[in-house]
Amino acid sequence: MSENKPVPGTGGDHYIPYSERSGAESVVFFTRKRTPEGLVAIYDRISSVLTGKVAVKLHTGEPKGPNIIPRPMVQELFKERLKDAAIVETNTYYDGDRYYTEDHRKTLKVNGWTFAPVDIMDEDGTAMLPVKGGKWFTEMSVGKNLLNYDSLLALTHFKGHVQGGFGGSNKNIGIGCADGRIGKAMIHTTPGQPNQWDIAKEEFMERITESTKATIDHFAGHVAYINVLRNMSVSCDCEGVAAAPVVTPDIGIAASLDILAVDQASMDLVYALPLLSRTDIVERIQSRHGLRQLTYMKEMGMGNDRYTLIDIDNGDAVITAEQAVEGISGKWTPDRYSRITV
Repeated sequence: MSENKPVPGTGGDHYIPYSERSGAESVVFFTRKRTPEGLVAIYDRISSVLTGKVAVKLHTGEPKGPNIIPRPMVQELFKERLKDAAIVETNTYYDGDRYYTEDHRKTLKVNGWTFAPVDIMDEDGTAMLPVKGGKWFTEMSVGKNLLNYDSLLALTHFKGHVQGGFGGSNKNIGIGCADGRIGKAMIHTTPGQPNQWDIAKEEFMERITESTKATIDHFAGHVAYINVLRNMSVSCDCEGVAAAPVVTPDIGIAASLDILAVDQASMDLVYALPLLSRTDIVERIQSRHGLRQLTYMKEMGMGNDRYTLIDIDNGDAVITAEQAVEGISGKWTPDRYSRITV
């Protein structure tokens, strides 16, 4: 079933407005402060479930990648709140500077991830976690060292993605915790054929989501999610210096204890931007059927796509996505790639 054909009725290229959603609401916190202080402040709102030994799943990026979460932001969070935590990663499925553990560690040094332990979780092998209720998997292969932690913080750079349409908390965990040889192959590739990336669109989004479910079920409620909406290229951070130029305005940081709610709220913030400001990233999301990540998370019982958005910058006022992005716009020169934010 890996023919890249949409599964009827799933609509991964169709954005569902808030008014058309149903069900319970979760809480999503929001700040416009894309600073170390802003990150610490929003972390405090979702940190209560992070007990014991904490793993921080962060995309540490290719060498000198320009769009990853700035190191000073993450360093301040570790200094103030996560002194005993570790950054966790896995090796890549593609050949490059993070394919082998030795090279991966060199890349970590280049990008400045030296202020905290970094656990490349598949360095010592793999482990299988059950996938409950999946249609593609009954289990998922993850980095073995994931099992050494009691809690997980998904600290995610929200952006586009060449295959997934967008990368939020779901992608960060689903691809990022799957080990580099077995788990990522299970998600990306139909066995026995030569195209490493043949699985796409709805099926790909569903496979990512089932992988994510295996991990968050393992942590049994001890998971929190932060999405940083800045430097949102249509490219993933795995493209490094080759990433497409950023033309989408920065928005802020969203956080929740509900993975679907935080990814849905982040998507709603993007869709609430002025039309010209969101054109490139929305085209990337919809052309790859990336919105299927959201609807499948709901079908899998992983969270709510309705939420209360709390503005922590303004006395915890309840706001809409449209109110959160008021005053944000983007202007471009004719080549569309030299943005001036006003």
